[in-house]
Amino acid sequence: MKAFRIFSRNIRDAFNSVFRNFSLSLASISCITITLLVVSIFIILSYNVNNFTRLVEQDVTIVAFLDVDINDDEVKVIEEKIKRIDNVDNYSFESKQQIAEEMMEGNETFKSIMENWSDDENPLNPTFRIKATSIEQVEGIAKKVEKIEGVSEVKWGQDMIHSLITVFDVVRKVCAGTVIALILVTAFLIANTIKITIHSRKREIDIMRLVGASNINIKIPFIFEGLFLGILGSIIPIIATMYGYTELYKNFNGQLFSPFIKLVSPQPFIFVISLILMIIGVLVGMFGSWRAVKKHLKI
Repeated sequence: MKAFRIFSRNIRDAFNSVFRNFSLSLASISCITITLLVVSIFIILSYNVNNFTRLVEQDVTIVAFLDVDINDDEVKVIEEKIKRIDNVDNYSFESKQQIAEEMMEGNETFKSIMENWSDDENPLNPTFRIKATSIEQVEGIAKKVEKIEGVSEVKWGQDMIHSLITVFDVVRKVCAGTVIALILVTAFLIANTIKITIHSRKREIDIMRLVGASNINIKIPFIFEGLFLGILGSIIPIIATMYGYTELYKNFNGQLFSPFIKLVSPQPFIFVISLILMIIGVLVGMFGSWRAVKKHLKI
């Protein structure tokens, strides 16, 4: 019961201190708010880049073009060899007749040209479409398929995929670095703000010492004060994130710039981001206060 009373008193003192030193508290809250708004933007950007990268990886298909005059028995031999390749997730076969039918369905010009073709006149290559278990395995599988007799050419968009993955990797690292840097800067600024608060309350601290308050009893209210600052500073970023991202998703119908770039669905994404922002705000506020107390209170 005594511990509960002490805990309640520390929370009360911290809460009162926030409003008693409102100008300094407002500086800390503003700092946290601005930082978390930027952090929110970079987290959303990073998460959508990761999602887009994952979709690209899932869509990467190795297309193996077979010889035009290949027969059914040779196709079966090639299929058996593809089955035995490690890390092949699935595959499908399209004959040149099927390919021609697909092309005719999508274009009237193609239909007028192709509909009278016989099997011997069809110049299209039958194909195997192969998917790997992961994008890291694609290049190795493509090289093995190229060596199979009866395969004339293998395509998988290697240049574009390598470029996209490189760009996305750089974006992810920049976003992560920016978020970490912003959090550290905010913690430093809060520490300095709390240091000023501590200096302005030296008389109060001296009185606490004289009446026998322990070091931990002096420190705890400041740490709780940082917690309150973190909560108050995260309110506006959370509201902006929930409303702003939902509106962005609605206005662009879940797609950004092109149908190929799909945004992450707002729910439960915005709630996860809001929780992350709240946790970051609380931890940064508490860490900033703890750092200031540890470094600048000589107790």
